[in-house]
Amino acid sequence: MVAKKYYSVPCTKINILIRYRQHKQESFEQAPMYVAVMTYLGFGIVTLFGYFRDFLRAVGLEKCNLAQERVEQKDFVPLYQDFENFYNRNLYMRVRDNWNRPVCSLPGPVFDLMERVSDDYNWTFRLTGRTLHNAINMGSYNYLGFAENNADFLKTVADKTQQYGVGVCSTRQEMGTLSIHEELEQLVASFLRVESSMTFGMGFATNSMNIPAIVGKGGLILSDELNHTSLILGARLSGATIRVFKHNNMHSLEKMLREAVCSGQPRTHRPWKKILIMVEGIYSMEGSVVRLSEIIALKKKYKAYLYLDEAHSIGAVGPSGRGVAELFNVNPADVDVMMGTFTKSFGAAGGYIAGKKELVDYLRSHSHSAVYASAMSPPVTEQILRAMKCIMGKDGSTEGERIRQLAENTRYFRARLKEMGFIIYGNDDSPVVPILLYMPGKVVAFAREMLERKIGVVVVGFPATPITEARARFCLSASHTRAMLNQVLRHMNEVGDNLCLKFSRLKYSSCPNLCDETDFELI
Repeated sequence: MVAKKYYSVPCTKINILIRYRQHKQESFEQAPMYVAVMTYLGFGIVTLFGYFRDFLRAVGLEKCNLAQERVEQKDFVPLYQDFENFYNRNLYMRVRDNWNRPVCSLPGPVFDLMERVSDDYNWTFRLTGRTLHNAINMGSYNYLGFAENNADFLKTVADKTQQYGVGVCSTRQEMGTLSIHEELEQLVASFLRVESSMTFGMGFATNSMNIPAIVGKGGLILSDELNHTSLILGARLSGATIRVFKHNNMHSLEKMLREAVCSGQPRTHRPWKKILIMVEGIYSMEGSVVRLSEIIALKKKYKAYLYLDEAHSIGAVGPSGRGVAELFNVNPADVDVMMGTFTKSFGAAGGYIAGKKELVDYLRSHSHSAVYASAMSPPVTEQILRAMKCIMGKDGSTEGERIRQLAENTRYFRARLKEMGFIIYGNDDSPVVPILLYMPGKVVAFAREMLERKIGVVVVGFPATPITEARARFCLSASHTRAMLNQVLRHMNEVGDNLCLKFSRLKYSSCPNLCDETDFELI
């Protein structure tokens, strides 16, 4: 027998193999049983107190601040549904100070918050005139740090404002298409490595107004259960039949595809005119990454179409920021409709649809946004051009520097939180980092405690999440320095101990999960 000999592998090849493994790693650890029990118990207690306070309001012992029907209108159809407001009135109102905080500075890695207080238990707020300066911003989608106010960087934006003004005041189909819009669309298509693209002035409307143009009555939409509201609204407006498959569950998706192909439309059993699979690149509430390669395989097998929303993944993942298609090394042509927004990684506004030239040409004449909505503002267009050229290295800067910094910050922050014992959701490459808090009282205490330590966080609870999975959602940015992250982690460690938020039962090593060179054999 010949002994096998192992050689050291070039660093780049090891990095590729490590990155491939990391794409597969997603964490959705379940909390201990007592946490779920205490969470339900907490909601039960506040619900009972809510009914008690409603009784006090009914007998006049407590003032009701919500809008109510007048006695003169009691015979008309009610404008306000009293029971539907129960949650807002008795639960959300008690903790409303943790949301909608007024920001009075650039929302970069640090920002300033205006101090406000309430004299009527959060029904109304008043500003004190004081400002909380230089709080670390861990809640903005400023993934690549382009939400900046550097006069040198923004000089081209100022020049375009002088040349074109701040608004177009017309739709793309009429007089709203400028040369700068055409330049941006060519650059987006080049960046995504597709044939053509079209841009829109609003990210939300990019989904809600274009999906009805792509699929209609007699079509079938298979939607991931955690898709964004803009996708859901667009699907409903289309008039197509909607079926929801379990999040990132390929067995659930294939079962629905097989049934759709075999059974056809209800009652008539005619073939569906079109089957459209709708998914996101990164899911903003879970931090998980779409299983794109497997979905493309199913799409090809069952002759369906794929609509990919890359609002949170474009610019944020992939070696050169080209999103999940690059992350998984798939051919962009295999994605029929590539959608994304400029509101996050690019520090601007609006969105795009990209793909084959036939698709984009069709949308130019059938998209509601193209026909009725005002075209993108010229300075916003220039900001996107500036950011995209920076990412691509066309402006003389180091190509991919911000993307690499974001990836380093993401992996470092996630690894440290796991070491501390927090339960965090999502993919190791996702800059969206949800930390599970579970209990409603701890969600409120966590947000207030972090603000006192000059750290701005976003907390989310029911009904935006399942009732037992309230969380804080951190968003990493390339503009976060290692010192900022260490400061946040130090306070997180202290708050986690004080509030007993470290629910994880898994043990993580403090050393990076690197592969040994004997894992690979080269002959």
